[in-house]
Amino acid sequence: MQAPLAGGALVTRPILFEGKQLTLNFSTSAAGSIRVEMQDVDGKPLADLALADCTEVFGDSLQRVVTWKAGTDVSAMAGKPIRLRFVLRDANLYSFRFR
Repeated sequence: MQAPLAGGALVTRPILFEGKQLTLNFSTSAAGSIRVEMQDVDGKPLADLALADCTEVFGDSLQRVVTWKAGTDVSAMAGKPIRLRFVLRDANLYSFRFR
């Protein structure tokens, strides 16, 4: 996904995952950023994993771990259907992975 400075968003279809952390392969401009929200299958943000809880990521990385105020461990949601909402500003998101 690619978004201009004005911004853009992407919501995944429901997915199941295994792992403890969400990692991103991305690049942003100096003014750009990416934030991620975990949602239930109905699109409601999960507690402590909402967009407002996510630390903005910026730069260029192959495996940056996403951090929320509660930390990086998302293993409590492993095996449960969730959606991911990505909000980008002047950024390219190439892939995401749980590890």
